[in-house]
Amino acid sequence: MKLQFSSSPVFFRSVLLVLASVFAALAASAMSLRELRALEKSHKQGGNFVQYYLVGVMEGALEAHTQDVRNGAKPVICLNDRRLEPGMAQGLYQTELKRHEGFYEADMPVPLVLTNALATVYPC
Repeated sequence: MKLQFSSSPVFFRSVLLVLASVFAALAASAMSLRELRALEKSHKQGGNFVQYYLVGVMEGALEAHTQDVRNGAKPVICLNDRRLEPGMAQGLYQTELKRHEGFYEADMPVPLVLTNALATVYPC
């Protein structure tokens, strides 16, 4: 799979904004992909725990993005009155992992995956 990136300044600013949001989310001790998979397997209700965690991560990523925009950053996630419900978090997460299979390493943070998924599905 070959990834192609734009060399425009707008693209680089958008990538920097997404990375800044992810690093802000990391400050809250985000779970890695490996830890999330282990949580799902470790308990009878692990699937429910994962779903709740992903909803929280999605809401946190949206709030961090909103705060960045309020502080003057260019928006990269725009809902534009499109539907985004808590139950969609797990689907967004899994679709992003499948879309970029082999890109995300097990030690990468879950917020990175969900932030990228939101920016892909709800671009500005």
